[in-house]
Amino acid sequence: MQTETPPISAQGSGRKAIYAVFDVGKTNKKVILFDETRQVVEERQEVFPEITDEDGFPCDDVDRLTGWVLDSWEALRNDPNYALKGVNFTAYGASFVHLGADGKPVLPLYNYLKPFPEALAYQFYDTLTENRDDFAALTCSPRLGMLNSGLQLYWLKYARPEQYRHIRTSLHLPQYLSYLITGETFSDYTSVGCHTALWDFGQDRYHDWVIREGIDEKLAPLTRDSIASVVDGIMIGVGLHDSSSALVPYLLQSDEPFMLLSTGTWCINLNPFNQLTVDGKALSADMLRRDCLSYMSPKGQATKASRVFFGREHDYQVERIAKQFNVSPDFYKAISKPEPVTTGVPFEPACMAGTGPFPEQDARPWDISGFATAADAYQALMAGLMAILKTSIDLISTDESLFYVDGGFARNGVFMQLLRQLYPAKRVQMLEVPQATALGALMHLEQGEAHKQTRLLFT
Repeated sequence: MQTETPPISAQGSGRKAIYAVFDVGKTNKKVILFDETRQVVEERQEVFPEITDEDGFPCDDVDRLTGWVLDSWEALRNDPNYALKGVNFTAYGASFVHLGADGKPVLPLYNYLKPFPEALAYQFYDTLTENRDDFAALTCSPRLGMLNSGLQLYWLKYARPEQYRHIRTSLHLPQYLSYLITGETFSDYTSVGCHTALWDFGQDRYHDWVIREGIDEKLAPLTRDSIASVVDGIMIGVGLHDSSSALVPYLLQSDEPFMLLSTGTWCINLNPFNQLTVDGKALSADMLRRDCLSYMSPKGQATKASRVFFGREHDYQVERIAKQFNVSPDFYKAISKPEPVTTGVPFEPACMAGTGPFPEQDARPWDISGFATAADAYQALMAGLMAILKTSIDLISTDESLFYVDGGFARNGVFMQLLRQLYPAKRVQMLEVPQATALGALMHLEQGEAHKQTRLLFT
């Protein structure tokens, strides 16, 4: 029988056993410390000013980011209050760090919002063996320019050939953070599968264009392992794309199929249990047109997603209603349940053009003058928003019986009750997980630790 090792803090050292997760966003860079019960012990945050690339376009400062990670790593290892057991990383996607022969970055950390040259886009799509819609469906990558991170390498190959030749390995950002500590280079499914235009979801491999252009020669080996290496007895994770990482806590605590509605500025609906394909494609061309995507789990399984610009539209219209009826901007917080409305005109969105399940619908000024009260206008707003959200959910829903709702609208009584009315056969639960993205990275690291311990036990 294996004896459980007591926590380091109980072994007489006086140091508290912790795990650290580097959570790197576009604005905030955080190190979040967890204890062995997954409770947050401490959060350290930095905000770095952007610099510009050689074209003058804003980008993250890769040198400063590198220094911050290495300095934080050394500080954690030598902190007299903590005994560090493991480290993992999560970061925004669609971003490469390009390493040269000496293993150091040779190019800027290009911004995924940087414009992609139109002529080069035409060249790329003209070389494909399938049409653009089929390519988008196969790779689950609508045409998004630099947000299709594989095309960043294509751009470098043809627009900056001299710089391209100096690239030995290109790592997605989460894996670069891990590499800084381990020196090991990996590609991870959650980063490769995030609207990169690299992965053929039907064939479960890199798309043919990646091989034909030699892009695969710049990419590190793919891994399904969660641990990249062990450094001085400390487990170092491979790193995860942030959207996929946020789903991990829900996957590990639910025993049945579910959909996660992550609400905020966007309502992003995630369904990791919908494996249905259309003609061998994870998403149809129509689903892609209607703002559906696919992410990948750390094990390479597709996770379908759809999205609605819910919170942005909500806040815009609430501000209009408050001004129209001369009430406080937070008037809606006193409305706890849905009520029928017989006055006014049906809701029309102003902020959703080109997005969501009705991308062709133009922005229109919704006439709110016919409502009797601000509460009536708000009820009409929520009814209209929820109808759009239902269409988006139905694009990726199958037979799951459980909806988890997190984010700001999980605390909105009208939202939650309308959702239950729209889906009477499903259980709707508010299950907001604090620091879900960082917690997902921690839990993924723990899975790797448990797996390696099991292998040691039976070998």
